[in-house]
Amino acid sequence: MKTWNFKIDDHPKEVSQKLKLAFRPVTGLVFKMNQDKNSITFKMRRRILYPWYLFFLNSIIVKGKLSKAEAPDKAQVEISFNQHFLWVLVIATDIILGLALFIAVISGKIEGSLAYGVAALILAIGIVVWFRIQKKYSRDVQDYKTLISETLGV
Repeated sequence: MKTWNFKIDDHPKEVSQKLKLAFRPVTGLVFKMNQDKNSITFKMRRRILYPWYLFFLNSIIVKGKLSKAEAPDKAQVEISFNQHFLWVLVIATDIILGLALFIAVISGKIEGSLAYGVAALILAIGIVVWFRIQKKYSRDVQDYKTLISETLGV
């Protein structure tokens, strides 16, 4: 999870209106906003309709909070970027399956040299996917930062 904090020279309600006007009409983007006494929170993510969308779409979940800053007519913006749960599930499942297969081969539950190769392959795929997803995550976070900064004029 990465966080991004900054201050902007608008009132939090004006900032929320800018975000609402920019992101609500976008097709394929889920944008929700809630307001309480002290702050305004929002959440946005790309809609994942099919499993292969994970590979091609920006699959980051953005959670933000707008609150008043110390100075009048200024807003404190706190935004966190989380990886989509499906990516975490895919990577964890692959690595756990590879490790479980290695343990089964070492303990003697499964025999044969082919089992070592299959276990190594599954584990290697999990590690490679993890590294690739980390690079994609960094690119996607930067894309969201650029989009939000252009929208808010930061």
